[in-house]
Amino acid sequence: MAAQRRFRGPVDLHTHSSVSDGTETPAELVRAAAVAGLGAVALTDHDSTAGWAGAAGAGAQVGVTVIPGMELSTRVEFASVHMLGYLFDPADDALVAETLRIREGRMRRAEDMVRRIAEDYDVTWDDVLAQATEGATVGRPHIADALVARGLAEDRSAAFAGILHWRSGYFQPHYAPDPMTGIRLIRGAGGVPVLAHPATSSRGVIPEQRLRRLVDAGLFGLELDHRENRPEGVAELRRYAEKYGLAITGSSDYHGAGKPNRLGENTTDPAVVDRMIEEATGAAPFYA
Repeated sequence: MAAQRRFRGPVDLHTHSSVSDGTETPAELVRAAAVAGLGAVALTDHDSTAGWAGAAGAGAQVGVTVIPGMELSTRVEFASVHMLGYLFDPADDALVAETLRIREGRMRRAEDMVRRIAEDYDVTWDDVLAQATEGATVGRPHIADALVARGLAEDRSAAFAGILHWRSGYFQPHYAPDPMTGIRLIRGAGGVPVLAHPATSSRGVIPEQRLRRLVDAGLFGLELDHRENRPEGVAELRRYAEKYGLAITGSSDYHGAGKPNRLGENTTDPAVVDRMIEEATGAAPFYA
């Protein structure tokens, strides 16, 4: 309930540290959140919870509540679908096994892509590893950073629009479960699942029938306040959210220097965060 809330200030529910594809350590990210005036921030690295402890320690020092989370990779055919999970048990056997499988698949995909790119461009796997911190989930953002370091792209965005674009001939998918499985894994670990930035595609939003199946599987909400969502898609999804009782979240999708997104540029109603905390059984926020 709002009267019992233990944090004050805006809440940003989607950020990435150097554990995945951000450029700041978890502690640096949380300190930046304090500077940005946030009362709470969720750390949602890709398929990893390795940054939770560092973020929590920094949050206690600077007065920012840390909401533990993760952005779980899922897939529908060749289309990537990201599922945000919050407040789940990080030691849940099924979720741990699946995220390990995803990270290993992502690593193999990255190595294969670099091998193919290296046939045409002066870049190596060692260049990519040099862009990732120890233990990080290595993926396309690190390849992009290696291309930038080699002078083959101006920045990450240019790398993704060029050499790393799916039409370039170098792209290949990596293993990920389907969204229904992702929701069930998060719920099975006591967490709360939210569909990440679901209105970014020019091909339209998720069909209502498919969304209803996700709702039936346990979907909690939709991340609609996000800079990459298309307004027409957001309008349609807001109608679905009202129809099916889904929560609406807002987030920055902050990556440090890796993207132009700024902490707190979109935030979530604290009442929605209260609902998440009440519903979750896997973990609690790291209160400042």
